Amino acid sequence: MASVHEIHLCGTDRAHAERAAHDAIADVKRIEAKYSRYRDDSITSAINRAAGYEAVAIDDETASLLRYADRCHALSNGSFDITSGVLRRVWDFKRQPPRVPSQDEIDALRPLIGWQHVEWSDDHVRLPERGMELDFGGIGKEYAADRAATICRERGIAHALVNLGGDVRAIGSRADGSPWRIGIRHPRNADATIATITLDDEAVATSGDYERYFELDGCRYCHLLDPRTGMPADHWQSASVVAPLAILAGSYATIAMLACDRAPAFLRAQRVRFLLVDKEGAQIASH
Repeated sequence: MASVHEIHLCGTDRAHAERAAHDAIADVKRIEAKYSRYRDDSITSAINRAAGYEAVAIDDETASLLRYADRCHALSNGSFDITSGVLRRVWDFKRQPPRVPSQDEIDALRPLIGWQHVEWSDDHVRLPERGMELDFGGIGKEYAADRAATICRERGIAHALVNLGGDVRAIGSRADGSPWRIGIRHPRNADATIATITLDDEAVATSGDYERYFELDGCRYCHLLDPRTGMPADHWQSASVVAPLAILAGSYATIAMLACDRAPAFLRAQRVRFLLVDKEGAQIASH
């Protein structure tokens, strides 16, 4: 998943903790192998290879993720779209020197974007156009964090913290009964925090413009791309969300980044805690 992961298990003996951690880590690796777009043997790659041709059979787990992606697409008015990964073909955030794609290049890909065109059910999924792709990157890591937490809880762990590359899911409180305290990274200073939040059987995730980006002619272009325009999000520096599940926190944070000035109203409607940092560095927090 191209990031650093950690799991903290408290209030139990070492052997018990190691067994639970082993099972949780194994499931995270299973999910990565199953849904990674970088692996030829993943279900994601199988679906993408069949684009424009036949439907691909899926299991209950994949169908559940598609149902959640469908919910996010509706909640976001189309800005959260798991078919939008094709935009990476023209947006290269590692290229040197950096380059902004032309409008013609973006427009050439737009017919391949549109979750509403995907044909899917509980048993099969089909991408109707050759060149279309699904990408579970916006929900896969968060789902894996929730699964790891669930496995730990099923193994009798009452106090734990799962951190998959910044997508954090807490099981209960700390062993002494106090809440977990999680620092929120400053979006313009990697060595500083901008806030500290508490978790008790909750999750937190942050989406921002600082992980993958380039600057050109005084403008910052980040990897969060709006499928409706093909352009990067540019209204917020970061959005942090606390929710009952990591998959909720992560998807809501991404939707907020793409929602521009509508983000506070959207997050309040979801009844979650949040911290938004706008492009000038001003903070808007839930109360």
